[in-house]
Amino acid sequence: MGHVLDRIMQHADEIRAEGVEGDKIMRLTDTTAKHLRESGIIRTFQPKEFGGFEGHPREAAETVMALGALDGATGWVAGIVGVHPWELAFFDPKAQEEIWGADNDMWMASPYAPMGVAVPVDGGYILNGRWAFSSGTDHCGWVMIGAAVGDKDGNRTGQVLHVVLPRSDYEIDQDSWNVIGLRGTGSKDLIIKDAFIPEHRTLDAEIVLSGNGWRHAGRDETLYKFPFSYIFPLGITSSLIGMTEGALACYIAAQKERVQVTGVPIKEDPYILFAISEAASEISASRLALLETVDRFWDKTDRGEEISFEERAIGRRTQISAAWRAVRAMDEVFARAGGAAVHLKTPMQRFWRDAHVGLTHAIHVPGMIYHSAALTQLGGEPQGAYRAMI
Repeated sequence: MGHVLDRIMQHADEIRAEGVEGDKIMRLTDTTAKHLRESGIIRTFQPKEFGGFEGHPREAAETVMALGALDGATGWVAGIVGVHPWELAFFDPKAQEEIWGADNDMWMASPYAPMGVAVPVDGGYILNGRWAFSSGTDHCGWVMIGAAVGDKDGNRTGQVLHVVLPRSDYEIDQDSWNVIGLRGTGSKDLIIKDAFIPEHRTLDAEIVLSGNGWRHAGRDETLYKFPFSYIFPLGITSSLIGMTEGALACYIAAQKERVQVTGVPIKEDPYILFAISEAASEISASRLALLETVDRFWDKTDRGEEISFEERAIGRRTQISAAWRAVRAMDEVFARAGGAAVHLKTPMQRFWRDAHVGLTHAIHVPGMIYHSAALTQLGGEPQGAYRAMI
């Protein structure tokens, strides 16, 4: 896995520069996508039998953080697209062969939210709907999405499937992504009309969400026993922390010789020096908290032990608080960056925009997760939605 980060860092300056163009065209540039593909980062969680690395989630997180610090959108796409091979490992081997057989660098987009309806027919389902927020979708040849199972009249039954479709079966709405941050992710809408999904390209979402994907697929590797509720948010939060690290690096580089309008150099302002140290410490704490949970969960899983609901809830609480802490710390230095930081020609404003938009993702919403973590620790039993994504 170390060689993946090495390959990425060989192109660090170019990825950083391409981020400016990606922000304009509202998708990753072809050059950036090429560098990501050649680095192998999307194969991190891919099974070895299909050319994957079956890598440690910590290494994946650190690599995504490094990418996020170069360009937020690039880190984001790598973190999201990079988790899909982990789940595809639970699908019917026929589906895996269809996607990876001819090209083990094939990328899959998402989202998992069941925004469309799949109606059962002989041999599979007919799928219709519109899905928003398909990050990196322009560079993907397949998509893995959530679908509500419908009855013959199309009414939702309550069951949710995760399904995979080739690029020929869906349309990308190129005009659906015009936003203030993470513009380069190209997280556009997908439209699906009467697509036939054969049974082997479907998987009951509950099998994955419950942590039983590895049992269903007959896999015994530690990676595939890892909780979905932590591995899925990991790439997203890692990219977000990387963005705050990138913003901090920009800030420090710009402040070294800066003299304020008062005539006092930044280096001689004790209040700003305090703010820099405090922000750097908070961002560092966010990184370490996220990685510590990954290591602890991995080691316990590797010993064949189950990660309890309480541990998972606390892990999600840690992941969410890491994201919020890092963004708050970034805000403290951005507010002290001076007027130059607001110019679109400077990279700091893009990190700032990207990180704030990244914080709005559903996996960063603290309410129910914080509630469930505390209630469980107090001996309570969260129910219904309060157990979701834990």
